[in-house]
Amino acid sequence: MTVTTEVHVPGDLGTVRDYGDQALLLEFDGTAAVLAWTDTLKSAGLPGVLDIVPASRTILVKLAGPRYLAPTRQRLKALRLQRPVDEYGKAAQPDVVIGVTYDGADLAEVAELTGLSTAEVVAAHTDTLWQVGFGGFAPGFAYLIGGDPRLRVPRRAEPRTRVPAGSVGLAGEFSGVYPRESPGGWQLIGRTSTVLFDVTRDRPALLTPGMTVAFRADS
Repeated sequence: MTVTTEVHVPGDLGTVRDYGDQALLLEFDGTAAVLAWTDTLKSAGLPGVLDIVPASRTILVKLAGPRYLAPTRQRLKALRLQRPVDEYGKAAQPDVVIGVTYDGADLAEVAELTGLSTAEVVAAHTDTLWQVGFGGFAPGFAYLIGGDPRLRVPRRAEPRTRVPAGSVGLAGEFSGVYPRESPGGWQLIGRTSTVLFDVTRDRPALLTPGMTVAFRADS
């Protein structure tokens, strides 16, 4: 039987749980807090840490063995954020600009769901500086946060069996770009020719956690 130990982490209203005997799972209220604490953890020099994996509301800290659970938990109690959570997503300039043709199959539906015109949907998507919260789903897929709250729409009731590579979508608080053809349930508002994942590059994934992203409307 696995015993779960909880520790309050100052400043984030979260907890730390044993995740088996070789990892810790940190839980947070939002993705901005995940970004803030990911930066802090990566620079903290925690004992025996093999990897730090951010997600939407959690960070998984993988350890080299069970003997590192207790000392790492103790170090977490003393950590303080390097930067306030509310500073994340407020950079003046984007790290990456992605050109988009806004002709997605769900653009009109997104407009109806949000009460905006299609032009206003495009403006809301391009006027906001997004931030990469975490990756997942497919190599190169980044969940972007910090967008205009008016663009929060539900996933499609029936996912598509085929979404073309480069499709730009919305789902909940997130925006994202499909790096390859795949099934998917996001609301599609446009498409881009930008390559999100290329194994021949020094850094295959174009977008990594913490980066800022701007979308530009192309004709």
